[in-house]
Amino acid sequence: MELKMKQKLTPDIIRGGRGGKNWNDSTKIEMPNAWDRHLMPVAEWQHPRGMMHGLANGEIRVTRGGMNVFQTVEGGDYIYPDGAIADEALKQLRELASNKEKPFLLAVGIIKPHLPFGAPKTYHDRYEGIKLPEIKNPKIPEGKTTWHGSGEFMGYNRWVKNPNKDAAFAEEVRFHYAACVSYADAQVGKVLAELKSTGADKNTIVVFWGDHGWHLGEHAIWGKHSLFEESLHAPLIIPYPGMKHKGENTDAIVETLDIFLTLCDLTGIEKPNYIQGESLKGILVNPNTDGHTAIAYTKKASTIRTANIG
Repeated sequence: MELKMKQKLTPDIIRGGRGGKNWNDSTKIEMPNAWDRHLMPVAEWQHPRGMMHGLANGEIRVTRGGMNVFQTVEGGDYIYPDGAIADEALKQLRELASNKEKPFLLAVGIIKPHLPFGAPKTYHDRYEGIKLPEIKNPKIPEGKTTWHGSGEFMGYNRWVKNPNKDAAFAEEVRFHYAACVSYADAQVGKVLAELKSTGADKNTIVVFWGDHGWHLGEHAIWGKHSLFEESLHAPLIIPYPGMKHKGENTDAIVETLDIFLTLCDLTGIEKPNYIQGESLKGILVNPNTDGHTAIAYTKKASTIRTANIG
């Protein structure tokens, strides 16, 4: 939900993410010395927390139950927070890329498809007449699992509807989620187009990833916070200059911990010996390369996935 940069900048710029009730307290730093600059263009949403849980035209969440779980509104990309974030990203990218001699790391966080689900109507209209695939394994699993009652989702205003009992409402939720994904994709597209426009794409590594997966009715869950496949799988795409296997997929099991070391490996930066994870360069060079054991956990359970399980 924010833009972060690592480059030698003026010393008066606040370092790291901010904490506090509204995530804008500069006296409470999330990761001291991690970033040279941390920006959050809150626009009409007042503060970072307002943007994170915002809907159209500056609406922020006061109470979860007082905010609709989804909406679609007429207007351009800027009526939702990600439009402002993408715009700021373009400005920063132009500034950073203008210095051809100085390398930079720019991290851009797109909020959607985070709850509540909201996207301009044009993105929702793209799915008119589209039939979504059936929900796989829609029933509550038997036995002891990490199933939960989707408290975050259910806490929003749902017009007294439950997607596990109302198929039409479940379908509506999924269409709104899809619209959010398309809206987010459009913002990413703007950043990539600007990267190409500056010419920096010729020597820039791009990493696109999501921090977690999300259930859309699988195992009767509407949310994350489980150790099922739907919650653990997340997008990860890493193109870089000179890559020989662009666009190819891999079944290798990896972790987001691996991203930092991968960037070190691809750029030739010395790898700190205290960092966990493994470089993915071998997989990027040869998609048939095996992955490694991955661990995921919640407060009450953990799971291990080994590299030789398909």
